Amino acid sequence: MSDWLISIEGTETGQTVALCLALLAAFLHAAFGALQKGKHDPWLSRGAIDGCYGLIALPVALFLVPWPEPHMWPIFAGAFVIHAAYKILQAAAYTQGAYTVVYPVVRGTGPLFAMIGAILFFGESYSAMQWLGVAILVSGIFGLAVYNLIFLEVDRAKLPSALALAVATGVFVALYTTYDAFGIRATADPFTFLAWFFVVDGWLMPLVALWRLRSSDERPEPWPLLRRGVIGAFVAYFSFGSIMLATRLDQVGEAAVLRETSTVFAAIIGWLVLRETVGPRRIALMALIAMGAVVVEMGG
Repeated sequence: MSDWLISIEGTETGQTVALCLALLAAFLHAAFGALQKGKHDPWLSRGAIDGCYGLIALPVALFLVPWPEPHMWPIFAGAFVIHAAYKILQAAAYTQGAYTVVYPVVRGTGPLFAMIGAILFFGESYSAMQWLGVAILVSGIFGLAVYNLIFLEVDRAKLPSALALAVATGVFVALYTTYDAFGIRATADPFTFLAWFFVVDGWLMPLVALWRLRSSDERPEPWPLLRRGVIGAFVAYFSFGSIMLATRLDQVGEAAVLRETSTVFAAIIGWLVLRETVGPRRIALMALIAMGAVVVEMGG
């Protein structure tokens, strides 16, 4: 698999595979967000998911993929710090606001900064049509934020802080997308980066979850939480793995933007699974975000 992926880098086949991987990542990331925002406290859910994916990835990292080159360990350390900040902000945002309010702003803010980062660090360039797509996407984001500020009735007192946390989380989405794209390109075998990333990244949030559990009266049933952790671990593998491989095969900015079609999947999941009220106006604004991502891809 590694040899084949490396052989299609920079080819038309690689671009097609990257497109499919980014769309897969979009759906799975929306599912991952719903798992974290589900019936358990978001901090506990994230702790269970991270603990599971770290433990499951450990034997793969030790025995099935090539050992990381020496220069990769500082890269893993940087990825750990960036993802730790991202996850803390994301869990705080989910604590403050509804999934269908927070998720579109988190995911929609990231692509603009990711494209800027791709220009600065990877020398990528984008057409006028692609920048138009970004403008459409950002318009949908801010339109959604304004709509929520005007019309949302549930947890209105928490809405400004939820939106602020969502924007801050989006900045870190762009940061980790750009940084991790650098990381997966820095090693000979992309699966070495993916396996060791999950091992390095998987131990912090379980500790945070245990600390919160000790200071809280909530005592969730362990088996449902563990089941959510195992399911979330495999969703994380395919979601994160798909987008990282897409950034290795094609432009980082395009992959990051196309992933934000996840806002459409998020609206559907929030309505069908989490029983959150979405409404036609918010659906239209989420679709505008997704349309901007599509225009960026078409303009490439």
